[in-house]
Amino acid sequence: MSGVIEGIETTLRERLQPESIVCRDDGDQHIGHPGAREGGHYHVRIVAACFAGKGRLARHRLVYDALGSLAARRIHALAIEALAPGESPSAQAPAS
Repeated sequence: MSGVIEGIETTLRERLQPESIVCRDDGDQHIGHPGAREGGHYHVRIVAACFAGKGRLARHRLVYDALGSLAARRIHALAIEALAPGESPSAQAPAS
């Protein structure tokens, strides 16, 4: 596991206290992409009570706010699946 993935997982565990979190490095899908030199491409699937009743945009803001400077320094792109407990990915709340 890369240091960035460990950092993402540790930070989100500490700040959002999720029931579950899975992070993966999608950098191999972006080889040659100019932005990849500035940071990696990652995907995170996180299930946390703090997302209940919030739309997709609010959930993404919570994740980015939690990651803080780590996101700014080490992450070029982050795909986020942010779910409340009991939700399936297709049931994610609309953007708000």
